[in-house]
Amino acid sequence: MIVERYLEEDASIWNAFVSDSRNGTFQFNRGYMDYHRDRFDDHSMLIWNTHGELEGLLPAHANTETISSHLGLSHGGLILGPQTRVPEFTTMFESLLIKLQELGFASFDYKTIPHIYHRQPAEDDRYAVFLLNSTLVRRDVLSVIDRAKPLPFQSRRVRGIKKARSAGLTVREEQDFTSFWSLLADTLASRHGALPVHSREEIQMLHERFPTNIRLHTVRSSENDLLAGVVLYLSERVTHVQYIASSPHGREVGALDLLFDSVIHDPSNDAAYFDFGSSHEEAGQAINQGLIEFKEGFGARSVTFDQYRIDLATIRPGILTGALR
Repeated sequence: MIVERYLEEDASIWNAFVSDSRNGTFQFNRGYMDYHRDRFDDHSMLIWNTHGELEGLLPAHANTETISSHLGLSHGGLILGPQTRVPEFTTMFESLLIKLQELGFASFDYKTIPHIYHRQPAEDDRYAVFLLNSTLVRRDVLSVIDRAKPLPFQSRRVRGIKKARSAGLTVREEQDFTSFWSLLADTLASRHGALPVHSREEIQMLHERFPTNIRLHTVRSSENDLLAGVVLYLSERVTHVQYIASSPHGREVGALDLLFDSVIHDPSNDAAYFDFGSSHEEAGQAINQGLIEFKEGFGARSVTFDQYRIDLATIRPGILTGALR
């Protein structure tokens, strides 16, 4: 295998591979990845077989002696082509690790891609990190609805939906993120002492680049006041909740209950799963109980998302391929 660092001129090849891959989403498109290139030292890699065919991609960035599955993205891991099988993957991953070692990196922080995002099964890497005795450094719980077999909403959520409908609230999709971003910033500051990861200008730009993948749905009163909103990231298999916000009045009248009832049951969306994301605090060591109970009130249940640390000093030829008999 030949492992090479990604260059800007590789963008079209990279994007085409992501589109045809078993486990890539639009967030691995360079049009999304590169919006925050000023914050990360991109060190993504392309892996080619001996026939000159692209076998895999690694979205990554470097920080001194550590290379990481890109921390500017929700998920990471190797992106695999439809023809890559376990023997090829094993050779590819070993070649990648040896290359990273040769480049002088001491450790590799590796994020998996949750299986619900896979177009086809692609958990080859979980076996590889087991063989490497990699250290599990974080495991998040994602709250996920299987839309083919949904569980009933909690009675409290049903009452909220009825209250919102009685108040004359309406759900709509909007293209301008300005009003919602102000509400989001106020909500995060007052309830969590935080800021949105994206600026309003960044999310507007990304929406314009990926209008079918990044969507804003809001709830407004009969007077057109903005009461709540949600930014959804739509990939082929999963609708993911990226941002949620509600005004105090919106919380009183069940605006989010009405909003999630609408987007979860949207007949135009054929994604298999609805992912509310995690509800963690303290780097994954704690769960915000109120937040996860809210999500589970819509019938969401747990899918885990793992992150590992690979000690590159232990890598040697045959460490993975030696398992092939």
